[in-house]
Amino acid sequence: MDAKHAWLSAHTAWEHTIVVPGPEDRIDRGGVCTLGGFVVPGSFNYRLPLNPERWTDLLLALEPSILEAGDAFHPAWCAAHVARRRGIPVAAFYHSNLPQIIGRRAGGLSERLVGRYIRWLYERFDVVFAPSRLMCSYLNHLGVHHAMYQPLGVDADVFRPERRTHDLREKLGLSRDSRVLVYAGRFAGEKNLPILLQAFARLGHPYHLLMIGGDHEARPATNVTILPYRRDSRELAQWFASADALVHAGTKETFGLVILESMACGRPVVAVNAGAIPEFVDDSVGILSPPNSPSSMADAIAALYERDLDQMGAAARTRVLQRYTWNHAFHAQTLAYASLVGSRRPAVVPRELVTVSPHEQQYTAE
Repeated sequence: MDAKHAWLSAHTAWEHTIVVPGPEDRIDRGGVCTLGGFVVPGSFNYRLPLNPERWTDLLLALEPSILEAGDAFHPAWCAAHVARRRGIPVAAFYHSNLPQIIGRRAGGLSERLVGRYIRWLYERFDVVFAPSRLMCSYLNHLGVHHAMYQPLGVDADVFRPERRTHDLREKLGLSRDSRVLVYAGRFAGEKNLPILLQAFARLGHPYHLLMIGGDHEARPATNVTILPYRRDSRELAQWFASADALVHAGTKETFGLVILESMACGRPVVAVNAGAIPEFVDDSVGILSPPNSPSSMADAIAALYERDLDQMGAAARTRVLQRYTWNHAFHAQTLAYASLVGSRRPAVVPRELVTVSPHEQQYTAE
């Protein structure tokens, strides 16, 4: 959202206001507005927006020309309600697969019920942006036939090969011949971190796994280092650029932004052939392993070092620059919004699913 706000300010005359839950009420039209909300127990910094009336009143007071909702909870319902009252378009973003997340925790019946809820909610929206072809197809399966393929983007000025330092192994207390691969992200069940740990246990020295995203620094195994979450994107980019490659075992990725950030730093990827990852990782930029197999992951990591890491990294950087920068994403999104603003809101009716090539750089309606 910060990247979009900066891009719109630099490239358009649009006024962009962000409304999010926060520790207190703060109104800043054209900036970041916060409405007080409680921190979700056990989460990093998520807050619950518990008062729909306050959200509706604020959205009405801002007098928007178009609204976009980033979640599937009551801010989304407030946005749809305000859009209907003002006769303006409203867009949604579907970046997390909520039915599958709930289903993994509460069972298949819950997944089906949440899927029906998603369809019921998004029937009220003019467009639903999804970051991958996989998610577009999934939304179509749920009955949401007005999805639009919108890959996320990377700040290629922050995430770039020039962030590389040559003292990474020294900082980690490793020998100079260590083969360092980095994982960055939440330490959540769907990330399949035990697969990575078992793979590196099989590999042993000189392979070393650097895991960024823990609560504190630790060395749980001789060839595993855990570092706390990095809020500073430049510091994260430095770790990416300085490692040999990024490694990822998650099978439920709806996009995989961290993978593209590492690719933008000129590093190849070892990941699993599942989720949305195969849409932008192939043999030219990395190696895909069968999912849920520590031995296959270990074999893929070892096979990576039989290839030219720098050549693969250069191809990865080129792929990001050609398809996945914020400039690509925001330019296409503003074109989509411009086609909606000022027109009558169309009735949402099912439309035939259009197959989208992952090589296309323009958003395509599905």
